[in-house]
Amino acid sequence: MSPLLFVAAALAGGVGAMLRYALDVGVAKIAGRRFPWGILVVNLSGSFALGLVTTAMPDQLILLGAGLLGGYTTFSTAMLDAVALWRDGERAASAAYAVGMLVLGLLAAALGLALGTAL
Repeated sequence: MSPLLFVAAALAGGVGAMLRYALDVGVAKIAGRRFPWGILVVNLSGSFALGLVTTAMPDQLILLGAGLLGGYTTFSTAMLDAVALWRDGERAASAAYAVGMLVLGLLAAALGLALGTAL
C-alpha cells in the first residue's frame, strides 16, 4: 500500500466515524435511546455497502471498504449495546438485538454482494 493510499484510507475512516455518529444521533432523535436503533441501522447499511463495494468496485476496497466503511460500522458498540440491554433487564431485547444484528447483517451483506455482482 502506498503512503498516499494509507493516508486516504485513514481520512476516509475518520469520515466514516463521523457519519456513524451523525446517523446514530439522528436515528436516536426519531426513535429514542431505549433501543440502539441507530447502531443497528449503521451496521446493516454498512454490511450492505461493503458487500456492494467488494464486488462492484474491487479497486476501491481499501479506500471505501477498510477506510470509510471500517470507520462507519462498529461491532464493538453493537455488542456493548446488547450487554447494556441485558444489564438493564431487557433480556428479550438484548437477545433479539444480538441475534438480529448477526442474521440481518449477513442478509444485508449477501444483498450487497448480489447487487454488486449484478452491476
